[in-house]
Amino acid sequence: MGTAFAIVLVFVGCCSNVVSLELLVREFPGCGNIVTFAQFLFIALEGFIFETKFGRKKPAIPVSNYVIMVTMFFTVSVINNYALNFNIAMPLHMIFRSGSLIANMILGIIILKKRYSASKYLSIALVSAGIFICTIMSAKQVNVSSEGSEDQGFYAFIRWLIGIAMLTFALLMSARMGIFQETLYKQYGKHSKEALFYNHCLPLPGFLLLASDIYNHCIHFSQSTPVFVPVVGFSAPILWIYLLINVITQYVCIRGVFILTTECASLTVTLVVTLRKFLSLIFSIIYFQNPFTAWHWVGTAVVFLGTLLYTEVWSSVQAALRGADAKQQKKAE
Repeated sequence: MGTAFAIVLVFVGCCSNVVSLELLVREFPGCGNIVTFAQFLFIALEGFIFETKFGRKKPAIPVSNYVIMVTMFFTVSVINNYALNFNIAMPLHMIFRSGSLIANMILGIIILKKRYSASKYLSIALVSAGIFICTIMSAKQVNVSSEGSEDQGFYAFIRWLIGIAMLTFALLMSARMGIFQETLYKQYGKHSKEALFYNHCLPLPGFLLLASDIYNHCIHFSQSTPVFVPVVGFSAPILWIYLLINVITQYVCIRGVFILTTECASLTVTLVVTLRKFLSLIFSIIYFQNPFTAWHWVGTAVVFLGTLLYTEVWSSVQAALRGADAKQQKKAE
């Protein structure tokens, strides 16, 4: 029941989170900072109450290590959300972040001196090819869709290149954070819920640097169209409702992944998260009618094929089938 419940949380929470984020971004493309701040504040408050017992519980991992981890985590979260300001479409945003496998593998080879099987290197090539195809096709769409003079089109393309550079940097930084977490867990043991709290609590003062932007978006959100909310019995601005849904679904998503990591093998966790990304992408394309050509479909298929190959799903399925056949033969005998 624990595993099934966690899978439901991941699919419902993460997919709903993507939908609510796109609803916000379509109204205000630059709202990434207020969304990130709201998510961090909510998860930090929940962790302060239920994980640290209002600060009475001491951390198992030294806080100095969390400061390093938090610096990387905060940077990745802000840059990923802020990249949406630079002509980055939501489908491309999701596909690009699916390249975390390749980034993690490359840094693992460089930093941890790891070596992988031929299938792992093939998966790197497939994921890289898929991201490259989608990136090139999105670049063409930026050029075609740019209205006005050639200067405006060139400016839009430069902004798109900056967005791609931001996503690339965030991808590599996220992989480096994963390697850092791996070394910490080997030394101090796994404390995922504790890490979740400190990753969201310690960065909160950093949002003071973004205070003016967050305040301006609070004003814009408050001026949005009010809608009646039957649950509470009064009207509220629609963008605040979208933000509340986004924050809650983000927590549900992260909580589901946390339960999965304690209940299942890493293979199962990776597969569930990968399938969730794929469903979120398909829903975003169909429901929001995002531009998606045949080449985008090809690139998407290649990315997820490479991801599944990396997780060795095929060999695991074959092993399970062989095990089932062996049991049937024993029963027959």
